[in-house]
Amino acid sequence: MIQPNLLMFITFHYHRMQLMEKGDVKNQTDFTEFILLGFGDLRELQILLFLLFLVIYIVTMAGNILIIALVVTDQHLHTPMYFFLGNLSCLETCYTSAVLPRMLTSLLTGDRTISVGGCMTQFFFFCFLATTECYLLAAMSYDRYLAICKPLHYGTCMNGKLCLQLAAGCWVIGFLPCTIMMCFMSQLIFCGPNEMDHFFCDFTPMLKLSCSDTSQMMLVLYIFSFPDAVSPFLLTLTSYVCIVSTILRIPSTTGRQRAFSTCSSHLIVVTLFYGTIMIVYMLPKSSNLRALNKVFSVCYTVLTPLANPLVYSLRNREVKEALRKAVRKYLALPKNSN
Repeated sequence: MIQPNLLMFITFHYHRMQLMEKGDVKNQTDFTEFILLGFGDLRELQILLFLLFLVIYIVTMAGNILIIALVVTDQHLHTPMYFFLGNLSCLETCYTSAVLPRMLTSLLTGDRTISVGGCMTQFFFFCFLATTECYLLAAMSYDRYLAICKPLHYGTCMNGKLCLQLAAGCWVIGFLPCTIMMCFMSQLIFCGPNEMDHFFCDFTPMLKLSCSDTSQMMLVLYIFSFPDAVSPFLLTLTSYVCIVSTILRIPSTTGRQRAFSTCSSHLIVVTLFYGTIMIVYMLPKSSNLRALNKVFSVCYTVLTPLANPLVYSLRNREVKEALRKAVRKYLALPKNSN
């Protein structure tokens, strides 16, 4: 039986020989690391950017971990909506940790290099968590659809079993296609320039640096893009069209405001996430818009995980009440111990 390392070695050199025959890698040498240019053109702002992103990272982690703790410990938050919110907060802690620590290290030390293996790993977690978030946001919008449009059937439809199935399905569906994509990406050969004009390892910048034939990789991307991105977006959009239609049919203003308040926080998060992703991947790939592309990439990789705890804690009455109870309980502990 051929060992995995030997098999990878044979596959790597087989592809390289094919490229050599075509003259694609002539006078070029293989490299083992990328250089993430990031925000290197703003040299005088490196420390300021480091402090800014460090504060964002700390607030993001603290806010999302706090929401997870509240959802787990407070009995009033043991409902389907907050179950999905806990999953989203767990995802956001992982999502922001896949990008920000490496960027903070680069800003602080000036070392912008990352190994090819490290870059592949970062992209895998980014892809896996971003895909999972698409499906999780769709599941949360379906929950709100049932609560507002089918209130009499909500308790029986959105039961504990269905919640667990939906949440587990989101994580599994996010994991499988990204694993398949990584199997194809592991066959790519990088032998040209190794400078990536981005602050993290994304799909398109990595493909640009490959000297392999990427047509097969692009076909895989197109095959997975509809079920992994378009489908959950359409499900989310359809749910909110039905929700808005139902809310507008409520006769009283107070009833409309109350119904909208139950989904407004989720709608803000969805708009920020999908809005910035659409702008990034639909913008023309010209050098003039490269800086703008980075700005919007920061929005969906850094600001969206930050917005989740802020939006839900500031706009949600139940979360604010659970937070007050937790603070009062914490402040009462020293008195009780005395």
